[in-house]
Amino acid sequence: MNGENMKEKPVTDYTEVRYEVIGAVARISHNRPDRGNAESTLLLDELDEALKKAGADEGVRVVIIGGVGKHFSAGHDVKEAMGRPDIVETRYAYEEQRYLGHCLRIWDFPKPTIAQVQGACIAGGFMVANMCDLMIASDDAYFSDPTCATLAAAATEVLVHPWVMGMRTAKDFLFTGRRMMADEAKQIGMVNRVVPRADLEDVTMEVAQQISKAAPFAIKMLKRSMNKTADMQGFRNAIQAHFDLHELCHTTQEYKDVRAQGLDGSIARAKAMNQ
Repeated sequence: MNGENMKEKPVTDYTEVRYEVIGAVARISHNRPDRGNAESTLLLDELDEALKKAGADEGVRVVIIGGVGKHFSAGHDVKEAMGRPDIVETRYAYEEQRYLGHCLRIWDFPKPTIAQVQGACIAGGFMVANMCDLMIASDDAYFSDPTCATLAAAATEVLVHPWVMGMRTAKDFLFTGRRMMADEAKQIGMVNRVVPRADLEDVTMEVAQQISKAAPFAIKMLKRSMNKTADMQGFRNAIQAHFDLHELCHTTQEYKDVRAQGLDGSIARAKAMNQ
């Protein structure tokens, strides 16, 4: 991609995300490759701030959300979560802000968004990727949400699954906690395109640049209209209802028993499910 309009601007100085602007496209990447891009508090807050920055930049017309390194995101930073106080009111406020709130801001973002997914896209990462308007995945990408089976909670905080998978597929996916590979995700319509890993970044950027040629106000209105269609079908109410049920699960004896087994127990159960 050559030409003055395609020159990359300097990377903004964040700690756990990478922010780049290439032509009319901003690319925001999870940037904790040594931790599989697990979503820490700082990463989520920086992601949210970077999204606001892209929204305020009139030169940016499309946003790509991706991940540096082998994986898009291994999901919630469970180690960090285990260290937070296990208090209902505190947890509710934290998860309402950083999971429900952050995800809905991606959904409501006024410019088109594309998830660029490689490797693992699990739980918290699954939520972020699936709140984007489009998803382009590498042929080695896979999706998983083992939250119910491994953590005794009703899926992740944001139950976008039936909206992007269909009800029966979502139940199969969530009840079993299994992995779904990129080719199956494309067959069910959750992923728009599957490309070789080596081509992922270029293909995603090409799609983003093509979208960026559309009239910005018109595409903003088009996205709003399509999102309102989902809202009229109950999307936002269903998302909020699930969040409250998810929080209820944190008060159960099942959850307390699982938490008492610690991080190693959760990891062992997750690995056992995908053997």
